[in-house]
Amino acid sequence: MPDSFSRHLVDPELLPMLDAFPTAVLTEAMLPGMRGRASWFPADPKDAERTDQVRRMIPGRAGDPDVEVLIYRPRGVEGSLPCILHIHGGGYVSGRADGNEAMHRPMAADLGCVIVTVEYRLAPETRFPGAVEDCYAALAWTLANAAELGVDPARVGVMGESAGGGLAASLALLARDRGEHQLAFQHLIYPMIDDRTCTRPDPHPTVGEFIWTPHNNRFGWTAILGHEPGIEGVSPYAAAARAESLAGLPPTFIATGALDLFLEENLDYARRLTREGIPTEVHVYPGAFHAFQVMRGARVAQAADRDSRAALNRFLNG
Repeated sequence: MPDSFSRHLVDPELLPMLDAFPTAVLTEAMLPGMRGRASWFPADPKDAERTDQVRRMIPGRAGDPDVEVLIYRPRGVEGSLPCILHIHGGGYVSGRADGNEAMHRPMAADLGCVIVTVEYRLAPETRFPGAVEDCYAALAWTLANAAELGVDPARVGVMGESAGGGLAASLALLARDRGEHQLAFQHLIYPMIDDRTCTRPDPHPTVGEFIWTPHNNRFGWTAILGHEPGIEGVSPYAAAARAESLAGLPPTFIATGALDLFLEENLDYARRLTREGIPTEVHVYPGAFHAFQVMRGARVAQAADRDSRAALNRFLNG
């Protein structure tokens, strides 16, 4: 048996990432170190000059603590702008809102939009529904304060990567079902949306070897659910793929890698959306594993960034 079952399928330009960031086997003891780690990419000072950043504490759900949000806005731009509510990744157990500053500042400036990003509570200290309720509180606050923020309430969408994409998808379902707020779009980058992926008896043979593995996936889902994944009764507001119907969701963008553990759950979600008549754009990048866009110099990562930015521009600016 070869040591690797999928390395031969990896885009050669992504291979250095596997050496720089070897796949770890997650344990609860590792979480403090992961959470304290600095962002992989510092913000470019030129982007800091083009944008303003504000930290705010906003009310959480009744009985929950306040929620911190970071707000980015293009400097010197007046009037009501479209808005992205961004939710960071980290397997539901790690990550920070300010960890994406290097992405948020140029995105806000280049797309001419406001970005509100949420410091939601992490698992296992906070189980479901804490994280998605924090995100819902951020959405409700953004829309209630749209005039103060200079946000067009008709052009507010949600975006996230990995677990952040899972929370974004769950938030879209929660907003639809509560009927209080309407999202203009959902932009999902290799979203973590189905707890059953790590329990299926017939796993995909060439996905999930690198970065985010079946073990890590089970760890993340167990942390947020408070029990083993894959059992009956898991809420769609925890795992969006559990929703019985996807009707009424906003236009959707989904991107994933051909070697990403989430490949099949992402493609199935896209298929279900299209069957409900939801405008859905889907991209699968060959040779790409989970979080491959960290390797910015790789052409496949650059293509994924271009596709993502183009879709966001259409969502935000028509």
